[in-house]
Amino acid sequence: MKKLFIPILLGLVAFKSIAQDNTGIENRVITTGVPFILIAADPRSGGMGDIGVVTSADAFSQQWNPAKYAFSLSKQGVGVTYTPYLNKLVNDIFLGNLTYYNRLSEQSAVAASFRYFSQGEIELRQTPDETPLIVKPNELLFDVSYSLRLSERFSMAVAGRYIRSDLKLQTSIADASAASSVAVDVAGYYQSEEIPYNDFDGRWRLGFNISNIGPKLKYDEVGSESNLPTNLALGGGFDFILDEYNKVGVSAQVNKLLVPTPSDSNNDGLINSEDDYYNESFFSGMISSFGDAPDGFSEELKEFTWALGAEYWYQDVFAFRTGYFNESDVKGSRKFLSFGAGFRYTAINIDVSYLFSTSKLANSPLDGTLRFGLTFNFGDTYDEY
Repeated sequence: MKKLFIPILLGLVAFKSIAQDNTGIENRVITTGVPFILIAADPRSGGMGDIGVVTSADAFSQQWNPAKYAFSLSKQGVGVTYTPYLNKLVNDIFLGNLTYYNRLSEQSAVAASFRYFSQGEIELRQTPDETPLIVKPNELLFDVSYSLRLSERFSMAVAGRYIRSDLKLQTSIADASAASSVAVDVAGYYQSEEIPYNDFDGRWRLGFNISNIGPKLKYDEVGSESNLPTNLALGGGFDFILDEYNKVGVSAQVNKLLVPTPSDSNNDGLINSEDDYYNESFFSGMISSFGDAPDGFSEELKEFTWALGAEYWYQDVFAFRTGYFNESDVKGSRKFLSFGAGFRYTAINIDVSYLFSTSKLANSPLDGTLRFGLTFNFGDTYDEY
């Protein structure tokens, strides 16, 4: 494919200006390095508005909340997903994901995943007749996690992650190289016992995950450092167990990037390396991110995204899903409606999801995208319900 601008846009690692939307409201969009980490890689979560921190355990819990693995129903599982990206413009940009988990005992589990984001092929040439140089920018991560049940109904997990971002073009700055960093996650998950109500049984779910805590990325000696997409996710949900055949789960999730808000601290009219925003350590930035918005608390609230989702299961064989995701118009304006379906046959799960962008200001790169996922569960099963 012949394109140069798309990978550059995808690989933006710093926000250096203040923009305004058509209402005249000042925008301070928080951007980070390696934003691909936050793309929903699995169609189950993708079908519920990118909700995953509080849904029941599945093979793809590694991205959302690895503490859920301690409640998985199968001893082991492998999940594979494929997500086209910008599919309305190009056909060779995609996100692939491979995950493995193993529930070691009644109390603990381990998992590992590999995520690869291909930004397609780029032809570099100085003249139209010159033989092009083909480059293939890409980003990847590898992580492992360990989860442990601290009580019968509550578990916690830690994950370690290696991240590599290779966006270097061979005609660019001589000292540019692939950037890399490491990060950790800290997560927790609560799942109640089945509670009898008047006309149905129910189960409560709660979850949190502070993900991608780690040092900044740097691509070259003259460039500025970029924050990792450190993210706080909080969620709650409830399962309506109507009878032995029908179950409906509803979930809600909020997210906040624990990254400083862009601000012109020296009042020179620019946001650049001279401002405090760029020079905070990653840990200091996590703390200050709760109170550094120039317009105060009202702007801090706009930095939270929220999502609502629902999942219906019939006989634990067929599933239908839907969800809605919302972000403030002055913080990125991502808004979309998603749908999904799942089919389970013995030890194999097949999942798909589809996304419709509903934002009037920014179209989602995943608009009109059909995501695919396969899960293979094997080994003993556990009775958690």
